[in-house]
Amino acid sequence: MRDDKRILAGVVVPDTELVRRAIEYAERVYEPYLFNHVVRSWLFAVTLARIQDIKYDSEVVALGTLLHDVTLNTSFRGPRRFEVEGADIARSFALDAGVSDSRAQLIWDSVALNSTPSIGLYKEPEVALCTAGVCLDVVGLQYDRIPAADRKAITDAYPRLGMKRKMTSCFCHMVEAAPETTYDNFLRDFGMRYVPGYEGPSSVDFVMNAPFES
Repeated sequence: MRDDKRILAGVVVPDTELVRRAIEYAERVYEPYLFNHVVRSWLFAVTLARIQDIKYDSEVVALGTLLHDVTLNTSFRGPRRFEVEGADIARSFALDAGVSDSRAQLIWDSVALNSTPSIGLYKEPEVALCTAGVCLDVVGLQYDRIPAADRKAITDAYPRLGMKRKMTSCFCHMVEAAPETTYDNFLRDFGMRYVPGYEGPSSVDFVMNAPFES
């Protein structure tokens, strides 16, 4: 990996062929609000790494954050939860670009676990940073770690564009289109609150109905 750099919204990020290809791909596949979200997530992740002096693979973090929502759209139909479907796409993108298997797997983990901080934050630095950047932008996790001026520079450069409303609409569509992919993740909460008639099975029933005598 070459050590080329550039500055986005005051944040020093890698400027390699691989990262440029990921940005170009992201611009093609995302709606504007989602493109801004993934870039903010990347910049927040990089900023958190700088503040905490974390050593990490900068290209892996770039691809993990930039590609983490490639299946968050109204065409999603499963058959697996959207993070896993997206992780496969991100890993294929990386492998096709010549990334090693081990680095591509870190990208897969970063995408698959981006909305599961109870696991992702305790994985490798790259996975943890991707999770942290995404969760900061979506729910404000570790919001106060980043100085207000730095947060403002990032959100001014990449505005939120009504993300809460648009993301909620997309989540609800995915619940309606592929409810079986929502029962064990955060989409279930959106289904329970906003989608009439949505009802997920209980983990208690899974345990009690297991095909064993006791």
